[in-house]
Amino acid sequence: MFDELAENLERILKFYPSDAATITGQLCKVLGLNPATVAMANGSTELITWIDRLLIRESIAVPIPTFGRWTDQPLETGKRVDMFLLHEADKFALDVDAYLRFIAARGSRVAVLCNPNNPDGGYLPRREVIRFLDELAHLDLVIVDESFIDFVEVEKDASVAMEAMIRPNVVVLKSLGKNFGLHGIRFGYLIANPALVRRIGGALPMWNLNSLAEAVIFMLAEHQEEYRDSLRLLARDRFLMTASLGRFPELTIFSSQANFLLVKLPSGVHGAELRDYLLTKHGVFVRECGNKLGMTSDFLRLVVRPESDVDRLVEGLRGFARARTGELPSEPRIPAPAPSRAEPRTRPTGEVVVDLDAPTIAGPRPPRGRSRSA
Repeated sequence: MFDELAENLERILKFYPSDAATITGQLCKVLGLNPATVAMANGSTELITWIDRLLIRESIAVPIPTFGRWTDQPLETGKRVDMFLLHEADKFALDVDAYLRFIAARGSRVAVLCNPNNPDGGYLPRREVIRFLDELAHLDLVIVDESFIDFVEVEKDASVAMEAMIRPNVVVLKSLGKNFGLHGIRFGYLIANPALVRRIGGALPMWNLNSLAEAVIFMLAEHQEEYRDSLRLLARDRFLMTASLGRFPELTIFSSQANFLLVKLPSGVHGAELRDYLLTKHGVFVRECGNKLGMTSDFLRLVVRPESDVDRLVEGLRGFARARTGELPSEPRIPAPAPSRAEPRTRPTGEVVVDLDAPTIAGPRPPRGRSRSA
């Protein structure tokens, strides 16, 4: 894919992109969707902004911890945000019935569900999501954020996108950027019934997607099998990474169906301290979760990586333990390293940096660069 983009870069940059309807039509052709039920924008975050401005009137219920824009955006526009706390003791699993009771008690007019959830990767079975939609048919809007749904392995048909097309108050969000590891291009889309799509689409500019995004979308059809292969590889890497980190009894690893793992550090270890150590001493960058609602600095979010990169992380964890206590942590048994599918990022000094909080490969690997994750 990147060779093709490089060959056509001059043309891509010199000419205007097609209008949003044309680009959306091509995406729908690849994915087998009805264009009347799809709206595209510069990332799912832009769609969250428009959903808030156009469809959320008074209040919104949001389980926390979750993706920060679901709380921050409506707060910025003066909405009441009813935060339903997910508990560590329950492994941050969402109790649907408890959430439904909370929504009723608070009188929330809009409800959000992120599936799989960010930052823990917890997954709610499709039948439970449909039951959730059924119970909330009286609300103004129910939003299911499926930005990471393609990484789910435990259920073949995990998405409720088809339900959104036929229900009057349901919107499903998707993120092509996250799925393909192309965060820099910024393209996300929503699926809903045609009336809701017209409301959102009518607010979006006619040329709201750039030529680079258009080029990638028109290339997707040629890379579908490559994408499916990468998802299978990611599931394998997720299993191996969980097993490797799980051999440290000091760490708590939460089960995930996304392209990242949530890890709780042992008592007395501050996530920011470990993050800084891993970056400066081992060239490994991780996401410390102290600024996420419902989380503390005891938690790290690690994007799933190939075995050779995980070995570097393990080496860093052991080095951190030695530096703090002078003692070795429990010895894990690490699988033999495999060649990385990623091109490592190199700092100006020439030191290689493995960014464990950068986009996971789910398609061709993008050029490396520090990414800010939410």
